[in-house]
Amino acid sequence: MESNIILIGMPASGKTTIGALLADNLKNYTFIDTDSVIEKTEGLTITEIFKKHSEDYFRKLEYDTIKLICSNGKRKIISIGGGAFENPDNRSTLLNFGKVFYLKSDLDVLYYRISEDVTRPLLQTENPKLALEKLLKKREENFLKAHFIVDTSNLDVNEIIKFIIGSINETNPQC
Repeated sequence: MESNIILIGMPASGKTTIGALLADNLKNYTFIDTDSVIEKTEGLTITEIFKKHSEDYFRKLEYDTIKLICSNGKRKIISIGGGAFENPDNRSTLLNFGKVFYLKSDLDVLYYRISEDVTRPLLQTENPKLALEKLLKKREENFLKAHFIVDTSNLDVNEIIKFIIGSINETNPQC
């Protein structure tokens, strides 16, 4: 088992949580969260980057970070920001670098998880649920290009991890 694992999905879909737990279960794998790498490199939170610079500036950082992470190596678990898969170059790089898992969640589940989180720059609006719904509609078409779709709405983390590990072992358990 040497395949890289890439986790994509909406904000609050569980990418970072699942990625860290996968790394605990797959001892020879390294977990990398692209948003955390960008924050550490820039010395700013994602929200601060959006405010100080722009979304375009952030997307360029995201692109550069993904290219660097995917330039070499095996046994990586990569959690990417929700919008990174919108970029065709990022999408191609990630689809060729490893097995891409779309952590899909219902809108209501996402909204419940995110409703009190003030660190999500694209959801800082009068109506965050409507903004989240629009974002999901915009991104869903590209998310569905993943190698695997895992509907996390009614699964616990252990079931999700079992599915992903089974998939990289090519046993493809049903979840």
